[in-house]
Amino acid sequence: MKLATFRQPDSDAAYPGATFAAVITSVHPEDPEVAVRAVALPECRDVGEYLTAEPQEQREMVESALRAAQEDRSLLLDTSTLVYDTLIPFPTKVFCVGLNYTNHIEETGQDQPEHPTLFAKFPQSLTGALDPVEVPEEDHRVDYEGELCIVIGEPGRRIAVEDAKEHIAGYAVANDVSMRGWQGRTSEWLQGKVWEASTPVGPWLVTPDELTADARIITRVNGVERQDDRIADVVFSPEELVAYVSQMITLNPGDLIMTGTPAGVAVARKGADGRRPWLRAGDVVEVEITGLGRQRNELV
Repeated sequence: MKLATFRQPDSDAAYPGATFAAVITSVHPEDPEVAVRAVALPECRDVGEYLTAEPQEQREMVESALRAAQEDRSLLLDTSTLVYDTLIPFPTKVFCVGLNYTNHIEETGQDQPEHPTLFAKFPQSLTGALDPVEVPEEDHRVDYEGELCIVIGEPGRRIAVEDAKEHIAGYAVANDVSMRGWQGRTSEWLQGKVWEASTPVGPWLVTPDELTADARIITRVNGVERQDDRIADVVFSPEELVAYVSQMITLNPGDLIMTGTPAGVAVARKGADGRRPWLRAGDVVEVEITGLGRQRNELV
């Protein structure tokens, strides 16, 4: 199952809450990373709110909406007329993992970590899958980091690795857009990672049964491929990350864990002129993961 958060038509994106959750009912036959039809979940403002409901209530919500759409075809929405909002706008926690893909560790010249390298973001750092992302006047060294994002469903503390799957509601595409100048000011990464509306998450939450083990994560800048790897090419699996983080703090429904980025980021590249290909205003970054949809964000 695929779920999305859309903005209400003609609503101001600056005001949270003018949104609705929906279940995606069909994707494009020639491009399965693009949704075609969706059905709104009545009285549910976003996917995060959906996840806070009891499992039985969630099932009834979806089944009722799909039944109603079968009886009244006007409830079947054309997604090309809708605007994606932040998938989960108010998670209680956003954890991020650095140095998790083996080829990214190699390109940075660092040793494989013994434990997950963690940092955090804030809800205000998140934005929609098709929203513009600002190049801040304070830092021109803007980098892309396509990532697989874990979405927590069942709450838990000190979760065992073998039980972690039961706590994962699904997965989403993310882009940990990083302001490398500020990130490099100190040994702590946070100040380069938390800029407002800089981290697209979505377009969909996809339940675990629809994510295949051989799924690929691909990042393109202006149509040119910069990253391409298997989501399995990691040191710490999603289950291991859920278990590790939950040792410290209770994970709540809607919490996010971004699982790291593969090789190919701008900070590890240099052109013939010795310059790194930082993102600039006018650039378009696309991140897709097999079966999870595609983001498309223009830098402004």
